[in-house]
Amino acid sequence: MYAILETGGKQYRVEPGTTLDVELLDAEVGQTVELKPVRFISGDDGGTVGQPELDQAHVKATVVRNARTRSITIFKKKRRKGYRRTKGHRQDFTHIRIEEIVAG
Repeated sequence: MYAILETGGKQYRVEPGTTLDVELLDAEVGQTVELKPVRFISGDDGGTVGQPELDQAHVKATVVRNARTRSITIFKKKRRKGYRRTKGHRQDFTHIRIEEIVAG
């Protein structure tokens, strides 16, 4: 059984036991969160497609950690003009483990 859910503007294919990094969620480490909307659920009896989402379905996940990605460097330059700008960025994310898919 698997589901396709949307969080942080991105869609993920998840199964129970899967771990993944998603955009930062407002949750503490060890807390259980319900992720909605669920776009698709595949089970033993076939798949169910939401139009655009399944109303009663949700995915239960446990927060493993909140962290930040490696630093990336943004460098801008215009040749022969003396224009140079350097900036860094680190994105916040939440590492979660999928516990259960509730079809509703």
